[in-house]
Amino acid sequence: MHKLIAGVDEVGRGPLVGDVVTAAVILDPSNPILGLTDSKKLSEKKRVALAEEIRSKALYWSIGRASPEEIDSLNILHATMLAMTRAVEALGVTPDLVRVDGNRLPAWNYVSEAIVKGDSLHAEISAASIIAKVERDNDMLTLHQAYPQYNFAGHKGYPTKAHFAALAEFGVLDCYRKSFKPVRALLEEI
Repeated sequence: MHKLIAGVDEVGRGPLVGDVVTAAVILDPSNPILGLTDSKKLSEKKRVALAEEIRSKALYWSIGRASPEEIDSLNILHATMLAMTRAVEALGVTPDLVRVDGNRLPAWNYVSEAIVKGDSLHAEISAASIIAKVERDNDMLTLHQAYPQYNFAGHKGYPTKAHFAALAEFGVLDCYRKSFKPVRALLEEI
């Protein structure tokens, strides 16, 4: 039997709103997926198509999240590590090795390695990057439907000029990360 190698990546450390989303993926070596790379290098259409293929062909995949409240109480780094742990635990199987994109690992008991630019180097991390990005983008589309005046579909929660303008005009929603400086500054003005 082949080794179960899980790839883990996160999306959403920089935005002002919403969960930080992570994914863990164990690919099937006998059922390869062509075109896997860092999700940021793919068009939205290609990411969505690949995410569907990954979900159907991977041996195991799962999503982990940390909420804005957890981000505010733990800080973004620790919340990201928590979300990564949740993703690996949700796989339903213990991987033989976990490869994490970046230079830090959660404090867990899995055999693991942190790999800088891992989402461009290892297919399983690329797959996790794609699944996490599509999941978080869908979160932002849902939020956009509820609050179209903020244009979450456009900026995906990232701190852009248009996002700051909407925030100043319409205020801070519950889904915002209140510990993030621009949001905190607005709340202090009230």
